[in-house]
Amino acid sequence: MSGERILVIDDEPQIRRALSTALAAHGYTVETAADGAVGLEAIATWAPDAVVLDLVMPGLDGFEVLRQTRVWSPVPIIVLSARGEEADKVAALDGGADDYLTKPFGMGELLARLRVVLRRTRGPAPPSLQAGDVTIDLERRLVFRAGEEVHLTPTEMSLLLVLAAEAGKVLTHRQILERVWGGYAAENAPQLRVYVNYVRRKLEEDPAHPRLIVTDPGVGYRLKASPQPDSAATS
Repeated sequence: MSGERILVIDDEPQIRRALSTALAAHGYTVETAADGAVGLEAIATWAPDAVVLDLVMPGLDGFEVLRQTRVWSPVPIIVLSARGEEADKVAALDGGADDYLTKPFGMGELLARLRVVLRRTRGPAPPSLQAGDVTIDLERRLVFRAGEEVHLTPTEMSLLLVLAAEAGKVLTHRQILERVWGGYAAENAPQLRVYVNYVRRKLEEDPAHPRLIVTDPGVGYRLKASPQPDSAATS
């Protein structure tokens, strides 16, 4: 049982009750807030380990809660919304959300994504990541597949390391372009797709059906990999 503190901000009483019950049953300590203003105060005073935030609320909506929180706090935030439009997902992720789930959602999926964002806040980053037969040595900036080193160009390596730095989290096209190419420009968007395909061809068993770098349509990309101890890196 983890005891980590989860704040649920949602104006729907049934959602607050359901999440509070389910999260408590999995060992989390839960507080709830029925609107954005109360939620912001709880983030400041209760200091949760993670926040589950509804986007559509009267008064202070989730976008504003996210904006104000990111001025001063890096607390992981998973956004929930009945609005599944790509533009809302992109706006939330670009605004600092760590993940996004569309209502209705499965409790198992929420719990899994919560574990991912919480892992990223526990201590230093892992020395390597593993996905199938692919090992990414983050410290030495090396990549191995089935024990054999894979050569990546500087741009390919930068792209992979940007995704690896937040493994399990969807990064939007804008976020990746800013971190790899140094700024967002619409003309660079095709390059991003091209380089994702280059990396997939070198690392994926079936590039047409990727399992390492997965696409969130219209939003961005997510690296699906697990932290490994020091001994996992291949030399």
